[in-house]
Amino acid sequence: MPELPEVETVARDLRPLLVGRTLVGLTRSRKALRQRWMKAWDALLVRRRVEAVHRRGKWLLLELDAGAFLMVHLGMTGRFTVVPPAAALEPHTHLVFRLDNTHELRFRDARRFGSVTYFPDRASWEAFLAPRLGPEPWDLKPAAFRQALVNTKRPVKAVLLDQTVVAGVGNIYADEACFAARIDPRRCGNVLTPAEADRLLHAVRDVLGRAIESRGSSIRDYVGGSGERGGYQDEFRVYGRKGEPCPRCGTPIQSVRLGGRSTHFCARCQK
Repeated sequence: MPELPEVETVARDLRPLLVGRTLVGLTRSRKALRQRWMKAWDALLVRRRVEAVHRRGKWLLLELDAGAFLMVHLGMTGRFTVVPPAAALEPHTHLVFRLDNTHELRFRDARRFGSVTYFPDRASWEAFLAPRLGPEPWDLKPAAFRQALVNTKRPVKAVLLDQTVVAGVGNIYADEACFAARIDPRRCGNVLTPAEADRLLHAVRDVLGRAIESRGSSIRDYVGGSGERGGYQDEFRVYGRKGEPCPRCGTPIQSVRLGGRSTHFCARCQK
């Protein structure tokens, strides 16, 4: 599933292609996405101008004129790209927004776990996301992160994956951040020292920042808003490297199931 760096890359790619453009029409497939598309949205979206493109956690937000928003979640296989009108329509394309410069904004999702939802104003999407998302990693106060760890016996990795604690971190970057901070992802949150908690938060921010610079990680389906792939998968230190030597000490990378998710770490560096 695309995580914060991938969604941020899509937002940055789409921004120059969409801001100032007007949606002049749309077509949609008969297949249902994760959230139901309301037929009334068809008329509400036509002739709307895109004022800005934002990201919140793993969600994309297209700010439209008159205060409306289109909120997009890429799910596991979603692609949200702008293409020329002559571009072949790929299978599993469920929404096509025609733009006033003849280009098209297309949402493709093979597994249909993604969603595109219309909100009439900022208050409505904020109310939708408020119980689901905590602060962005760069907005999260170190004291608040320490407290979130102190209050739980859950593994550190589970805390990082909890979107109500910190928004946008997923399986890949949780593993990479724990390795960067030299913290075993299986440790209980409440046994970390304040110094370790601060080191982990710094690692989360650093790993995410470097991943954004590399346009995220393309492992299977992910591409940015311009159709280009990411490159951070070439910089993974532990994720997906089971049995390979640790880049620090040479010990084979281990992989276990933690909370139903594959978790990669070095048992020597991350004691």
